[in-house]
Amino acid sequence: MSNAIDTALVQAYRSNIEIQFQQKGSRLRNTVRVESQKSEFDFYDRIGPVDAVEIQSRHSDTPLLETPHSRRRIGMRDFDWADMIDRPDKIRMLADPTSPYTQNAVYALGRKMDDIIIEAATANASTGKNGNGPPATFGGDQIIASNYVEAGTNNVSNLTIGKLRRARYLFDKNESLDDGDGLTLVVTASQIQALLRTVEATSSDYNTVRALVNGEINSFMGFNFVRTERLNKPAGTNTRHCLAYPTSAITLAVGTDINVDVGPRRDKRNNTQIYVCASFGAVRMWEEKVVQINCEEA
Repeated sequence: MSNAIDTALVQAYRSNIEIQFQQKGSRLRNTVRVESQKSEFDFYDRIGPVDAVEIQSRHSDTPLLETPHSRRRIGMRDFDWADMIDRPDKIRMLADPTSPYTQNAVYALGRKMDDIIIEAATANASTGKNGNGPPATFGGDQIIASNYVEAGTNNVSNLTIGKLRRARYLFDKNESLDDGDGLTLVVTASQIQALLRTVEATSSDYNTVRALVNGEINSFMGFNFVRTERLNKPAGTNTRHCLAYPTSAITLAVGTDINVDVGPRRDKRNNTQIYVCASFGAVRMWEEKVVQINCEEA
């Protein structure tokens, strides 16, 4: 229960309840593939490429080619949020706190959804017919080191044009961008500022990045920039793990979308309880469609 609610009583000098600055809901949900899921586990099948064969002679046998088939498993994970407002507190307040509390809870569930998407981008993915096959791991060339530099450039360790070019090269080399797939780059404020400081000295690039910093545009070099401060940064390091991926790289399965229930608790003297819950999970569908860009933050 919120024992700190006294700060919003009439004795305070405001009649409105303000919500502290925070990320207001999910910013990544619209950047991935979203599916509805009604079971504890669901499976998403994949097939790999098969090359055609040349016909060498007349009346030869029809070749039977083996199409590689695999699958990824998503399990539902349940999350909730609850708080309670005592009836006497509600009576003594000038503003009804129920709505801001509910909004605050919905924001929290949205941020948790982003956390699950970020986690799924590089975590081990469950494979096999029943999801108990060897886990698909992420790494290798799909990770751009924080000290990556192009030939003839200086060693700049935050986000650079060179790292963006390298990420784009990896997508093109793997043929992993489908038609109509949006290409998202998830960064923090530090990377956007670093890009402005290190951008190559061409006025068009500089002006574009400056517009990106000012929020006038959200795209650069084919990437749609999405800023969130929730990206992984391992404890004890200044290395931020930024992510680049097309829409089809990650699947978000939603079992129960964010659900809000506000009502009296009979066992708590009819105090008002705000309860918000949701069930969702995510999996990386293709390793070749995710690039992790390590960026050193000062």
